[in-house]
Amino acid sequence: MMTSFTIFPAIDMRGGEVVRLKFGDPNQKTVYDSDPVVAAKRWMKAGTEWLHVVNLDGAFGDDNRANWDALLRLTLLPVKIQFGGGIRTMDDIGRLLGIGVKRVILGTIAVKDPAFVGRVVTKYGAERVVIGLDARDGMVKTHGWQEDSGLTVEEVGRRMKSLGVETVLHTDIGRDGVLTGVNWQASQALAQATGLSVLGSGGVADMSDIEACMAAEGITGVITGRAIYDGRLNLEKAIEWVAQSC
Repeated sequence: MMTSFTIFPAIDMRGGEVVRLKFGDPNQKTVYDSDPVVAAKRWMKAGTEWLHVVNLDGAFGDDNRANWDALLRLTLLPVKIQFGGGIRTMDDIGRLLGIGVKRVILGTIAVKDPAFVGRVVTKYGAERVVIGLDARDGMVKTHGWQEDSGLTVEEVGRRMKSLGVETVLHTDIGRDGVLTGVNWQASQALAQATGLSVLGSGGVADMSDIEACMAAEGITGVITGRAIYDGRLNLEKAIEWVAQSC
């Protein structure tokens, strides 16, 4: 489990390009870079040690070969990667860890087949696994945020904790990609209710969101996407501030 606080710049890929979706809607897409490696190098220059890479095509069940090709190039860079989107099998996880991905993010499969998560944790260790809890109004969504699981984030969180999971990624879908401020209160509540280490995500707009997440109990990191691509958040300054504050 992380003992410090980490800012994860997001590289969301669709068709091999870096995009951001508004509210997770594939029809509300903005393309930021045609090459994910270009974006990665920009954030590495700003001082990041981690990249949060998402295979949106995999999450939506679309052809995702272009994203896998891009991921292979990203793993050649001297940076740690956590990767999610459409991971469904033990073979997928073995392949990802084999090419150099440091942590895999399991979303839909964790909700649909919790026992699978237990097997992954046993085989690879909790430090290699993050569970993605994507929620709207406190209810977990699956399949690229398109389906309602009927379960609350805290219900799923407690189940994951019982399986040996240590870290979850909590995304408030209603805020994602629209710069309305991260829902740190819900992420903190999830951490307090489950004892999990929580990464906050969705709606990060500026430095105040970084400060709020860092001050919250149980939140050990935050994902930022549109804010750094639009220039509303200076990633280099944010990373420097966190380093001085830890």
